[in-house]
Amino acid sequence: MQSATSFKNSFTLLVSGFFILLFIYASVSKLMDFPSFNAQLAQSPLITGFSGWIIWIVPSLEILIAILLSIDRLRIHGLYASFSIMIMFTAYIIAILNFSEFIPCSCGGVLQHMSWKTHLAFNISLVALAAFAILSSEPNQLQKPKEQKT
Repeated sequence: MQSATSFKNSFTLLVSGFFILLFIYASVSKLMDFPSFNAQLAQSPLITGFSGWIIWIVPSLEILIAILLSIDRLRIHGLYASFSIMIMFTAYIIAILNFSEFIPCSCGGVLQHMSWKTHLAFNISLVALAAFAILSSEPNQLQKPKEQKT
């Protein structure tokens, strides 16, 4: 039983570390090439009207989620936030691929070199990874606490 718990904790820490690196890398890439990120978002047919807000919200959220993931007592919230933002990014890619003739890339760093279909598969994998980490986290927030006998 102890080794299963140890594995779950290690898995959760590993996934959290991966998401911390991913979100810090992505936010820094966007902020370092801010004019390009801004121009690409402004060209997006789905979010043009909101691009002025999104250019600040996305990198800020990525940094906030990385902070949540790095704090033990807030890690589960960071995992839920990682899962949620990856669902949103994945939904955006699906919408762009299915409903847009023009597909601008507002990703930073190495992610901008992926094809949209590869990026979609990558995002789906990250959604699954976040879900598994949530289910594996200790203490598991999805289970009701056991009642203690007195």
